[in-house]
Amino acid sequence: MCCADRPGSQVNLDQWRHHIVRVFISSVRKGLEEERDSLPGLITALGHTPVRFEDFSAQATPSREACLAALESADVYLLLLGPNYGHVFPETGQSATHDEWVHAQRLGKPRLVYRKNGVRFDPDQHKFARIVEAYATGVFRDSFSNSVELQTKVVQGLREMDSKPSSLEFIRLLQKPPIIWISNDDGVHSSGSSHDSPLELHVLPTNHPGYSTREMGKFVDSLANRVRETGYIESDQALNLFKFQDYASVSIENDRRHAWDKPQNGKIREVRLYKTGQISIRATLPRDQMGSILDSEALPKQFAEMLRLTGALGIIQQGYVVVAAGVSSAGLISVDTFDPHRSRSRAQPLGFGRSVGVYRTEPDEAVSLAALDNGAYEVGSDLSRALFNQLST
Repeated sequence: MCCADRPGSQVNLDQWRHHIVRVFISSVRKGLEEERDSLPGLITALGHTPVRFEDFSAQATPSREACLAALESADVYLLLLGPNYGHVFPETGQSATHDEWVHAQRLGKPRLVYRKNGVRFDPDQHKFARIVEAYATGVFRDSFSNSVELQTKVVQGLREMDSKPSSLEFIRLLQKPPIIWISNDDGVHSSGSSHDSPLELHVLPTNHPGYSTREMGKFVDSLANRVRETGYIESDQALNLFKFQDYASVSIENDRRHAWDKPQNGKIREVRLYKTGQISIRATLPRDQMGSILDSEALPKQFAEMLRLTGALGIIQQGYVVVAAGVSSAGLISVDTFDPHRSRSRAQPLGFGRSVGVYRTEPDEAVSLAALDNGAYEVGSDLSRALFNQLST
């Protein structure tokens, strides 16, 4: 990661040609015409494939959907921040570039960010830049004054990204972390039962003193907006903020557009911030008309999404974190394969033939903040594996 400007240097492109990757170029064109046009040839000369909307805007698919689909096929997301925010889509309340940033974040794409010096940002772009620059986890950031300087820094950024080791770092814990489990609640303060949202994930910063009343008040006032701005919640879903003595909770209302008997992916239902510094997320599991499903392939992806949402809140900014997860076997839950296109005709509930309970991971390591970004899937896979190991015993 880099947050400060570095002096440019002449780069011999022939000395750096590695495996081909697809680099998605994201920015508003107005105010960055020269810079955008300077990058495709450079990226191609490096042996990579540039991806930008100018190359596929004539498709029959609406441009926003086409851009997001192309981003999903890319290996690296490259964002240029210039003076203009761009056209706002009424369905999202955001520009195309903002949508792309959120989508790249959700997908866990490696991201390179470059901000143009010496230009005045319009109000919406200034707000967007603050969101981008406040999100420190796993993002390489730099600035540029002209296209030549930008080209040099893009080469440096891609080279560093290509050569750096795994961004996840682990340290052993000397004592059991004080994780607060939502499933221990008596139900009085919970915005829904474990039957509705049996999956919970917790992120606790290490060596954290907790928040003062003043600090907690500021976070509580902005918590609902932070949840909304992550882009993990549909724009038309209602958010409800609840304040308690030791934590604040943002509950996300059910999306009632889906029929109960149709397969549904797992959904985020609640985000909590505790005075201790812990952030907790509750979610539903994928489900169909036969009940909720614990799928060994879907669960790591869902954990990764919950971890990235935690990072996208912009609350935990430095240090290491302890991550834990749990699932309640109460209700109609079975270990099976989730098919988003077809409901099952039979299922054996998890509690059938065994005691109903709660399965939890027992963390003995802390991990770097990359767990909340580009290392989220790896950490999510470890959590999923630990839970399934318990279920099989």
